[in-house]
Amino acid sequence: MSVQMSYSKIKVLTGAAIVLLGAGGTWLWQSAPGATSLSVQSANQQDKSAWVNVGIGDPLTLKGHANSVWSVAISPDGQKVASASTDKTIKIWDLATGTELHTLKGHSQWINAVAISPDGKMLASASADNTIILWDLPTGKLIRTLKGHLASVQSIAFSSDNKALVSGSWDQSIKLWDVTTGKQIRSLKGDCDVVDAIAISPDGNTVASTSYFDNAIKVWNVNTGKLIRVLRGHEQAAHSLAFSPNSNTLASGGWDNTIKLWDLKTGKETYTFTGHTNKVWSVSFSPDGNTLASGSWDKTIRLWNVNTGQEIRTLAGHDDKVWSIAFSNDGTSVASSSLDKTIKIWRVAQ
Repeated sequence: MSVQMSYSKIKVLTGAAIVLLGAGGTWLWQSAPGATSLSVQSANQQDKSAWVNVGIGDPLTLKGHANSVWSVAISPDGQKVASASTDKTIKIWDLATGTELHTLKGHSQWINAVAISPDGKMLASASADNTIILWDLPTGKLIRTLKGHLASVQSIAFSSDNKALVSGSWDQSIKLWDVTTGKQIRSLKGDCDVVDAIAISPDGNTVASTSYFDNAIKVWNVNTGKLIRVLRGHEQAAHSLAFSPNSNTLASGGWDNTIKLWDLKTGKETYTFTGHTNKVWSVSFSPDGNTLASGSWDKTIRLWNVNTGQEIRTLAGHDDKVWSIAFSNDGTSVASSSLDKTIKIWRVAQ
């Protein structure tokens, strides 16, 4: 199957700005019969990138998982994408070609989340089997299994110095791990409920967490393990969290269909973004902190201007709920995963 697509104009999004560029090129989408992924090549075959010449908002679709894809992450160098599924596997994809590099098997239950270390050397996966597995990203080999949680591990995140991993679980705890030794550094319990989502600030000082049974967001001091602030404003449970690159702002996506931005110095809500028509299941900041991406059960991804609160663009293409999204480190791409069993890579800037 081949479909030719011509673009006379390409929209380039940088924050709230929209620039029109003349393209004038014709590009060829190719999909071999029975292929598990789409590839995109220039008509003259000189460009080996799978989708670099695709217009803004046109996704590359990766297929291969046998069930819903619950989490996605992009490596810091922008060359690989990791995806985790209820089919109990993790897949590593080459972003340039859209081809599958590795399928990682080690968990005995579905996999809730994946995270890639800031140095790009390690992949972590969290599962309903109560464990976290650390993998060598370049080779796909299992490094070690972290055990200590007593219930499903729902969310994980690496510290910016690559030394620690934070995890949130249905056992009502947040744990901090030394990734070199695999030993637990500390456990945050105190006022902790069933933990759904967690995030760690880029400066490494703060952890935020959410719960299915509480509309509040809890903010913790990493060094002391103490609860330092509770953020209230969502009318239903908050499900997703992301810190801004400067660690001053927290974004939260909720079951009330909204995204909220919080000033962490004051605990005040600064913006509420509305537009999604179903639960917001994932949020991610661009590297410059000016754009926020959100993924929703309404099957769309939306881009927002952080400074004005205005929606920049809606990306539509998934056939089912969007479960996870991630910005690339260069800010040009957003990866999304869905209950439709696919991963999509979206061009959001040139």
